[in-house]
Amino acid sequence: MIRRMKSGQYRLYSRKKNPKTGRRRNLGTFKTREAAEKHERAVQFFKRGR
Repeated sequence: MIRRMKSGQYRLYSRKKNPKTGRRRNLGTFKTREAAEKHERAVQFFKRGR
């Protein structure tokens, strides 16, 4: 899940909420949406394997 911040940057959050805190885990902050989407694909690849 990608959200735009007030600063104009984009932050990637996990899809599931963290049971400990009840909030979504921050998976990185990026200057452009394209960079955030690229990292999201890399995260999904890492989670699912080859």
